[in-house]
Amino acid sequence: MHIVVVGLNYRTAPVEVRERFSFADKDMPQALQELLRTKSVLEGVIIATCNRTEIYVVVDRLHMCGAFIRSFMERWFGVPREEFTRHLYMYEDEQAIRHLFRVACGLDSMVLGETQILGQVKNAFLVSQSEKGTGTWFNMLFKQAVTLGKRAHSETAIGESAVSISYAAVELGKRIFGSFEGKRVLILGAGKMSELTAKHLSGAGAEEVLVANRTYARAQELAAKCEGVPCTMQEAMMRLEEVDILISSTGAEGYVITSAQVARSMKGRQDRPLFMIDIAVPRDIEPAIGELDQVFLYDIDDLEGIVESNMEMRRAEAVKIEVMIEEEMAAFATWLQTLGVKPVIRALQEKASDIHESTLDSLFNKLPELDERQRKVIRRLTKSILNQMMHDPINRIKELAGETQGTEALELFTQIFALEERLDAPNEAPSGKETSASLETREILPPRESDDVTDLQDVVSGRIPFEPEPSLPLAKVSV
Repeated sequence: MHIVVVGLNYRTAPVEVRERFSFADKDMPQALQELLRTKSVLEGVIIATCNRTEIYVVVDRLHMCGAFIRSFMERWFGVPREEFTRHLYMYEDEQAIRHLFRVACGLDSMVLGETQILGQVKNAFLVSQSEKGTGTWFNMLFKQAVTLGKRAHSETAIGESAVSISYAAVELGKRIFGSFEGKRVLILGAGKMSELTAKHLSGAGAEEVLVANRTYARAQELAAKCEGVPCTMQEAMMRLEEVDILISSTGAEGYVITSAQVARSMKGRQDRPLFMIDIAVPRDIEPAIGELDQVFLYDIDDLEGIVESNMEMRRAEAVKIEVMIEEEMAAFATWLQTLGVKPVIRALQEKASDIHESTLDSLFNKLPELDERQRKVIRRLTKSILNQMMHDPINRIKELAGETQGTEALELFTQIFALEERLDAPNEAPSGKETSASLETREILPPRESDDVTDLQDVVSGRIPFEPEPSLPLAKVSV
């Protein structure tokens, strides 16, 4: 079997293309069922965000699987494949696994190291799992990817530094005050940059967020998103002496705030400092304001310097995560190799069990005088002998399966114990859907200490006499 991912993202497709391939949350269960009905697909997970749509599948063959997935997309979205094929990428096996790990860690995101994608990967896996869309392979792979993503953010500093202008503005405010608790923040403007700034501020703990805009309705709309207070630009200037931080991002052509306005407001501030962050281009805040006492002014160039410095730090942390990814890939490859040993072990166990039952049937037919307790003792003891005989070979093949020559070792093991026919027989569980837990329950366990040996010795020595029940007919002896 093979792991394949087919998708498009912000690098390969513009937003007008990506938006045509978005999955609504309510439609995801139906989409997964349609995907699982696609030829060759055994397991499937769909990751859909504003920046990517990716379809992960386990397939029983690589030939034509890309065409099958494109056909699924064509049917589901109603878009001819000629219109989207050039935007797709497709990774197979090792490349597909590495890609998923990089996505979960935020290394494939538009903003390097962002954390939101990890939650989206986890949610996509859980939705597919609830729809019975995952089996042995993806249950392991996606759990490993989510765990790796958590490690990447907890063991490195990749997500700790601001790498967007709006986020940097908020982070600068945190550096200045330590926190926003008890602080009043004034946002001038209600465009995209102001909205992103308000979004970052909403969870930062500010006592009050004022949102001012030339269009009051737009100020109301943005204030509602960040639990702020809307006001007009005139009201904002009147309340200037109340705020601790002012962040401005309007589309005005001239200065929105002049040196004279700020100088008047500073008279009523009782030496409380005012921090002003201008992220507008052209600038909203007159540069001369930065020369006033107790006023600290930062513009977009200051913030871009912070962002670039932080990006360099994130890139350095990303190198550490790439090493972690390689380690996890090696671990998954080893797991895949050992996964192949389970059908072999099961075949050996079944063969041994059949021989055991057949031998006991023959023995009991030859010794019909044995009562039920004596038969039980013999059954337990012979099972213990069988377990002891198979214990070391099974452990040894598990070890060998994880090594470089694991495939050859499995083939030799299969030939030595003549298991070919049993492995070629059709499996009752759908290929790829049997869980690792169900396979584990069939493992041979080490023999336990019991009284079985003592009981049989008593039987042999005559201390426990044979007492066949006279009502039972003698069976023919089968040789």
